[in-house]
Amino acid sequence: MPHPRIPETAYSRRRELSVNDYVQGVLAGDRATLGRAITLVESVNPEHEHLAEQVLLQLLPHSGKAMRVGITGIPGAGKSTFIEAMGRRLTSEGHRVAVLAIDPSSAATGGSILGDKTRMVELSGDPRAFIRPSPSSGTLGGVARKTRETMLVCEAGGFDVIIIETVGVGQSETMVDSMVDFFLVLMVAGAGDELPGIKRGVLELADLIAVNKADGDNVLRAELACREYATALHFMRPKHEAWTPMAQTCSSITGHGLTEIWGAIERHRQALLETGQHHRMRQRQLVQWMWSMIDERLRTAFSSHPRVLQLAPSVEQALTSGEVTAARAATTLLEAFGIGV
Repeated sequence: MPHPRIPETAYSRRRELSVNDYVQGVLAGDRATLGRAITLVESVNPEHEHLAEQVLLQLLPHSGKAMRVGITGIPGAGKSTFIEAMGRRLTSEGHRVAVLAIDPSSAATGGSILGDKTRMVELSGDPRAFIRPSPSSGTLGGVARKTRETMLVCEAGGFDVIIIETVGVGQSETMVDSMVDFFLVLMVAGAGDELPGIKRGVLELADLIAVNKADGDNVLRAELACREYATALHFMRPKHEAWTPMAQTCSSITGHGLTEIWGAIERHRQALLETGQHHRMRQRQLVQWMWSMIDERLRTAFSSHPRVLQLAPSVEQALTSGEVTAARAATTLLEAFGIGV
């Protein structure tokens, strides 16, 4: 029998919410307030950013206990189908699953395709699941600007499994790895030589490679590809002393391999907890988060500086016409910002 949806409460009515309204609504499991809180933390409005910081500060003690899983993969690997199959299995076992589906932003409009909620039809209707598509907005690593903050809000809202679906292999996936506990790379077989289809850097980040679509007449090809990946992983230096990366076949259609993959994620978590590596990893990620925020704020301050805005067109013109080098052009704008090089 399906669980009843949590009804909207006074916290979620369409009115201006206070910090306490946001905090109490999220902690109460009110889905509408959860959505509004995420919209708040994603906003670039300075007033919203200040309010979001206060909300996050109060939600922080209620976060941090979820299993954070990053999932990436080559185009056509079936990430959304895999996540829906895994998500439904987890919710049936009592887990509450939040999926942060990062959609590629349109190069023309900057907008997001936001198709994952449509693709994960059954999971999006599950009362124990929450799917939040967000635009990547050109952010490296296939993640949105405020993915970390969104993850904390979901954890405070009672979700014990957070899945981050990235745009896909091809950008710097280091950003994804810096905010999750377990990094899963989804692949498929039958596309020719397997190993060139995935970058070495992504292999080095993977805690598990899952060869999807291991069903029908593709089972043998999937098993062969899985062995190739397992061999490649053997020559990679593990990220954690307590865990050796592995490869596994699976099928989002038949459910083959899903139990084994989730079992590996649980064993990985337990191994890192027992050795203290989980705590150290989370601490390291907090420091990386701080530096990424510094990078973002410096970039924003630089690009909006009046003197930089005034000089940029003429500097760009001089650069493209060959009058100055890229280094000289960069130095000119940095000096205008107030940084001597």
